[in-house]
Amino acid sequence: MDFNLSTYYPIFIYLVVVIGAAATAIIGPALVAPKRKTPVKQMPYESGMDPIGDARQRFDVKFYLIAILFLVFDVELLFLYPWAAASGDQPLIPPAFRNIVFWEVLAFLATVVVAYVYAWRKGVFRWR
Repeated sequence: MDFNLSTYYPIFIYLVVVIGAAATAIIGPALVAPKRKTPVKQMPYESGMDPIGDARQRFDVKFYLIAILFLVFDVELLFLYPWAAASGDQPLIPPAFRNIVFWEVLAFLATVVVAYVYAWRKGVFRWR
């Protein structure tokens, strides 16, 4: 077995470039950034609101609605990805079930579209 180290040179060069880019991305901003500390910069930032007053203040329901809608449509994508991956150039779904799976996915998408239209009609996407 002939072991030739020269075949691994591109991998070593790539590794050096990646480590150098990561080090530059971490160390560069620390060297270049201004270091003036002001009271406003030291104040915590939470949900686009200044944290002044009682911590138990009421939040607008819009924050929660947007978060729930994000979860709904994000989970939808999680359910569609395996179907899309299994229906590629070399389908993993048996031929007897392809028609059934296709119609099930269309029913699922129709349900998501109905939920989207309902949220739209309720004005969830309108921000004050």
